[in-house]
Amino acid sequence: MAEKTDTGRRAPLSRDRVLAAAVALADDIGIEALSMRKLAQELGVVPMALYKHVANKEQLLNGMVDVVVGGIDPPAPGADWKSAVRQRILSARRALLAHSWAAQVIQSRTSPTPVVLAYMDSVIGMFRTGGFSVDLTHHVMHALGSRMLGFAQELFDATPGPAPDASTTTPPEATGLYPYVTELAAAVAHEGDSVVGGGCDDQFEFEFALDLLLDGFERLRRQGWTSGR
Repeated sequence: MAEKTDTGRRAPLSRDRVLAAAVALADDIGIEALSMRKLAQELGVVPMALYKHVANKEQLLNGMVDVVVGGIDPPAPGADWKSAVRQRILSARRALLAHSWAAQVIQSRTSPTPVVLAYMDSVIGMFRTGGFSVDLTHHVMHALGSRMLGFAQELFDATPGPAPDASTTTPPEATGLYPYVTELAAAVAHEGDSVVGGGCDDQFEFEFALDLLLDGFERLRRQGWTSGR
């Protein structure tokens, strides 16, 4: 009976199980600390057993990206192109925010994984079936950039730790040299957990920029815009 219980408790090792465990472990210890050895320990197997399912660390990371992106909600049926794209991108943002390491790993890939390609194809298809020309869609995808997957690369990354007060970090002489930076920095209450700046609501700023882009895309579509002269 004991043997049956142990066998039932331990699921057979598979690629899906390896990737699911890797995602959970990265969530727990961080992507930098993730290693094949630690993953094998987590699964209760020898490291060599992993290589039957992922050839190396890069393949493991690719698979982890596919797990995360595969969790993005499917397109909303019957929605207009703008609502469908918005819903899909915000779902992508939720998926990536649930795994803080995912954006970093996606950016480190030299080419998109199959699941990322399928997601891109879906988003492109929303624009094309929504009446966008190939030319306009091409430039739309450039404009969206990483926002298509729910994250944006900010000009300056926030430093870890509590956010300093603008009044203590901005030298007095800066007020005269950079009056508009100083004005803007002092205009909001500063908080430490925003990547876009102290006092900023990341989700609001993301949706604000996304909606501006979508509205602009629609205006160009109606105008029949083309990049040719």
